[in-house]
Amino acid sequence: MAQALAQLADALDAQDYFQVLQLPQTASTSEIKRAFYRDSRVYHPDRVFHLPDGEVKGNIGAIYKRITEAYYVLRDDAKRKKYLVDISGPERATRLRYTEATEAELKAEAKKVVEEEFGTTPKGRQFFKAALQEIERQQWQAAERSLKSAIMYESGNAKFKEKLAQVQARLEEQRKTGGDSFRIK
Repeated sequence: MAQALAQLADALDAQDYFQVLQLPQTASTSEIKRAFYRDSRVYHPDRVFHLPDGEVKGNIGAIYKRITEAYYVLRDDAKRKKYLVDISGPERATRLRYTEATEAELKAEAKKVVEEEFGTTPKGRQFFKAALQEIERQQWQAAERSLKSAIMYESGNAKFKEKLAQVQARLEEQRKTGGDSFRIK
């Protein structure tokens, strides 16, 4: 028993989280939960607290820690998606563990997307949303004014600048076709 636990604990470093929980990569959330509870009942450290052998306790602790780690990563859809990309890539061996750095990277990416999409300041977001509504109604001049106002609050926002360039291109097309001969800048 002690030798089998030692072998299992040593093998964990070469296994991804799906292998740890003995699941296919297409496993559903409920299958992941069932696998976690199944393995938790077997490898929970409280089951062996009374044993005098410290090595067995250490191996059980390592196995349980990896099972718990696998469960917390795989049950979260965003973390699971990122993890699947990581273990499918050429650097699989270095990406088997979901680390704090990976977590920080995921949060930074999500924050960047939100900031670029909607802005970082309340006024910037307000003007950008107004511009999107004007674009939907094809009110190009009003959209241009709102985007310029949004950029005034967030001069470094690439998404705002990109939208402004698109709106200005539409305005230029409109002017060339004779749709707007008088414009105050």
